[in-house]
Amino acid sequence: MWPDRRLCQLLGLEHPIIQAPMAGSATPELAAAVSNAGGLGSLGCSEMTLDDLTASVANLRARTNRSFNLNFFTHPAPRPDQAVFAQARERMLPWYRRLGLGEPAMAAAPQGPGFDDARLATLLDLKPRVVSFHFGVPDRASVSALKAAGIMLMSTATTVAEARALETAGIDVVIAQGFEAGGHRGSHKPRAPADGVGTLALVPQIADAVRLPVVAAGGIGDGRGIAAAFALGAAGVQMGTGFLSCPEAGTDAVRRAMLRDATETDTMMTNAFSGRAARAVRSDYADEMERMQIDLPDFPSMYDLSAPLLQSTKPSEVSFLLYGQAARLNRELPAAELVARYVAEAEAVFARLRTGQA
Repeated sequence: MWPDRRLCQLLGLEHPIIQAPMAGSATPELAAAVSNAGGLGSLGCSEMTLDDLTASVANLRARTNRSFNLNFFTHPAPRPDQAVFAQARERMLPWYRRLGLGEPAMAAAPQGPGFDDARLATLLDLKPRVVSFHFGVPDRASVSALKAAGIMLMSTATTVAEARALETAGIDVVIAQGFEAGGHRGSHKPRAPADGVGTLALVPQIADAVRLPVVAAGGIGDGRGIAAAFALGAAGVQMGTGFLSCPEAGTDAVRRAMLRDATETDTMMTNAFSGRAARAVRSDYADEMERMQIDLPDFPSMYDLSAPLLQSTKPSEVSFLLYGQAARLNRELPAAELVARYVAEAEAVFARLRTGQA
């Protein structure tokens, strides 16, 4: 029934529905359930140790023999800019006092790049069917090695220029991530939180600009959104927020409760936690930091200052709960049932459009 089957054929899928990686929330149980239902399950691996990565893939392979995706951040090693760190530390001191915390860190801990030779070697050993990247792509040698191993590569673009850069780099699938998406925006270089393009505008422009299959991401919460993505020129969709309400997801109790009453205005774009723009539940801290408009330490060094604030027990005061603007559409269903529901809803929309019914 799918109007464009390029993504299905390329990745070995029955349905062109990708479950977003969502580090910490996407579990092997969730990814396997989505893959077994005919979509593409994903794991966010950027924060895993190599041992955890190997164990998670073993867990996933014990649950499915179908295609799955491993996702990595490709940010460079953060710059040790002590002046920027000190300024951010000074601005955050009142929040430490307000929450009864100790002193903020005096300097950022050393950090390496998001994707390195050790991760590359592990992937070449594990040989997943699909690997995806956020914040750009690794170096040309890494891309060549992964492709030589028969691994299909996807990466995120938030502008047409980024999509063209991915095509030039040898990526197989472009994920066009709109402003509505929950979690970190995959811009190849840090941009101001408000500097984004919505899915409706972004997808057709990227589809016109590249020859690769394009996956629409951001604000897609049901079969209507899936059908709309194909009308815009996409060959598939990536959905994250909708899967957060599945029992297999590693979603914490606080966020599950918020999702039950979610509205389209709950969230905001903020760089006040990680140093890169991400869509998260609105909070007093994020609002205040957004008004200040100060330079922040590079991703992920900003966590050295923001992580202690998350001890707050009031999400409205300080929280970093990630979900997108379509959360009101969530259903609390097992992942396999949710995929089947999405497929049936999309098929019904396609049928109505074919027959000209309202």
